[in-house]
Amino acid sequence: MSSVSSEVKVLLGNKPFLLDALAKGIISLGNLAEDMKPEIESRLDKEVRESAIVMALRRYSEEIQTHTVPAGTISGEIIMKTNICDFNVQKTPALMSKLKMLYDMVSMERGDFLNITVGSNEISISVSEKYYPRIEEFLSDEGIINKQKGLVSLTLVFSGDFLHTPGIVFQVIHRLAWENINLYEIVSTMTELTVVIQKNDSIKGYEVLQKYLDSVS
Repeated sequence: MSSVSSEVKVLLGNKPFLLDALAKGIISLGNLAEDMKPEIESRLDKEVRESAIVMALRRYSEEIQTHTVPAGTISGEIIMKTNICDFNVQKTPALMSKLKMLYDMVSMERGDFLNITVGSNEISISVSEKYYPRIEEFLSDEGIINKQKGLVSLTLVFSGDFLHTPGIVFQVIHRLAWENINLYEIVSTMTELTVVIQKNDSIKGYEVLQKYLDSVS
């Protein structure tokens, strides 16, 4: 059920500039509440007090600030791999039973890229683009929902305690969203965080991640 708090988060989630200003504490909560009030009332279909919106904004700003990673917490490097493609496919028992065959197709020991993410109803396969024809043939009897070429992977390899440091994934995604960079895939391990983005966004994405590393190293 929608509430003032949930609607505040939805509206700010679509406005990264305001979200960043809220996190930095450089915006008037009263003025922002007054500006958001008509839209929140419309979405909830009822009158809402500005004080309730201000309270929701204050709580959300405190929540955001807890995701801030202090400088000196971690360090790392960025690895970029170009010419990636992505397939999104309906999950079926037949496909699940033959996914392991993909690892035999891709020469990962030579640095080729392969990531398979299994969801509740769908499976996404990100792989080096040179395998596109073979993967397309491999999936010919499956329900392909979407396929995309011209992608790039950016991997943050951390030397600090990435796994147990809250807020890193949030900050990375937030900074990329701030630059209007769309994410096709997000993959994390104990020491790495990988995002798959469009080739056209690769330079900007690399710069965003490098600035992030500089801010927390």
